[in-house]
This record gives sequence, structure tokens and C-alpha cells, in this order.
Amino acid sequence: MSTDRREIDRIVTAALDEDAPWGDLTSETLIPADATATAALVAREPGVLSGIEVFAAAFRIVDPAIEVGRLAADGDRFAAGDVLARVHGPARGILTAERVALNLSQRMSGVATLTAQYVAAVAGTGARIVDTRKTTPGLRSLERQAVRDGGGRNHRRSLSDAIMAKDNHLAVLTAGGVDLATALRSARDRMPHTAHLEVEIDRLDQLDAVLAGGADTIMLDNFSPDDLREGVRRIDGRAVVEASGGVNLDTVAAIAATGVDVISVGALTHSARALDLGLDVDIALAESVGVAPAAPSATGHP
Repeated sequence: MSTDRREIDRIVTAALDEDAPWGDLTSETLIPADATATAALVAREPGVLSGIEVFAAAFRIVDPAIEVGRLAADGDRFAAGDVLARVHGPARGILTAERVALNLSQRMSGVATLTAQYVAAVAGTGARIVDTRKTTPGLRSLERQAVRDGGGRNHRRSLSDAIMAKDNHLAVLTAGGVDLATALRSARDRMPHTAHLEVEIDRLDQLDAVLAGGADTIMLDNFSPDDLREGVRRIDGRAVVEASGGVNLDTVAAIAATGVDVISVGALTHSARALDLGLDVDIALAESVGVAPAAPSATGHP
């Protein structure tokens, strides 16, 4: 499922306003107003595409006369050298939108590509790879889509979407001397009937109280594989089991093999590098209308 167009337009408009608050001085000074250009979105390395609609939105918002031909879809895998889209229209608009279009599509494709690596690592285990709230401020909708494009799943979108009691919440909740199970049951009595209750624990001796408190999901945080297996055995289907902490591409397969249902990975969004995509102007076409394009670079114009 792609991000809603209104959300895309809101994010892209804010990015364009940041990048060209009073217009593109360079393009408006150097490029003839009637010049047109054709350019290609080219992959410099293999990966998984995400953000093609975001890429197109940057050009559409700058100048509706710019046409973007999509040659690949979100979730598609590509090789180095593949052309993913073609852009044609007023040269000034193309040059103005280029950096924002690339920044966002590179970021999203990087998240999708990293997510796909995690998903491949747990194939056949039944464990789901999910994201966290460790996202770039303002870009959560796009990064969550990128996780889906890479084959992963989404955790709660925001603090408003579910109840998730972590260590600091539990410390405050039990500060008055109330035992954990009673405190969780009391909280459950106050929560909306449609809400989901997840509780994080960092020791197996907390498990019985959390189960008695009625948790829907239990997060086992920074558990060893042996303790994860023991936690899965003791929970025995009474709650969804989520593993978190210490998850990377070297450890995720062993974590999945313990039988957990969900593995949350903050690195999907907080550590993914931007994928190397470039926007190459067709030099022959540009020269025919008097535009002098810069030589292609790995990331397009600075």
C-alpha cells in the first residue's frame, strides 16, 4: 500500500520550500525560460525501489508540465545501470526539483533494500520483520512505506495507536508498591476496548506477571537465543512474542529460529544508507535546445 497522495504532497512541498524558498536562483539565471530537457533516473547499484510516486511528485509540484514516465514500480528489484524513470519537460523545473526528488527516493530505496535483506535472512521461519518509531522526523509515512516495499511490516505508527509499556513505564506504574500484574490489569480496565496492549520485559522472571496482567504482545528485549526459546515456550501462544534489541543481519536468523512471531528492527530506518541513484540529463537533447548540462555524478547535482 502506497502512502496517500495528500501526505506525499505535504512532505514534498515542505522539502521543496526548504530547498528553494525563493526560487532556484541558478536555474532562473542560467537556463532559458523556454528550454526543455529529458533526463533518466538511473540506478548506480542494485537494490529495491521505493518512492517512485514521491520522485514524480517533486517534478509535478514544481511544474505540472513536467512528465514523468515510470519504468519500475515500488517494490521492484533492479540492477546497476537500470533506468527506473524518464523525466521530460521545462528544464528549469527539472533542475529545481532534482535534488528533492533524488533525496527522498534514494532514502526510501535504501530503507527498502535493507529491509529486503532482513526479510530474506528470516525466510522460512515464520517471523515477521517490522519497523520501529526510530524514523527520520517528518518522514515517518515515507519510511514506513519503504519498509513495506522491502517486504517488511509496520509496527505502531505513533504513540496514539497502541499501548506499549516499556521499562520506564513499568517503573512508574509499580512505584507505589503495586505488583506488576495488578498494575497492568488496572491499566487494561482503563484502556479502550479496541486498543492493543504490548509490554516489554528484559528478564524471564517478569513473564508470569505480564501474562497475568493480560498483555496482547510481549516484547523480549535483548534476550539471548536460549532465553528467547524459553520465553516462547512459556508464553505458549497466549500472546504474540516480539524480539527486540541486538538485532542485525548477523543475528536475525538465529533470533527468528527461536520461534518468535515478530522481530522489530530499528536499523531499518535509523541506519539505512541512501541508495545510489542519479538523474542523468540526455546531453544530446539538452544541447539541441541550448542547455549545457553538468556531467552526470553519482548523486546528481549538489
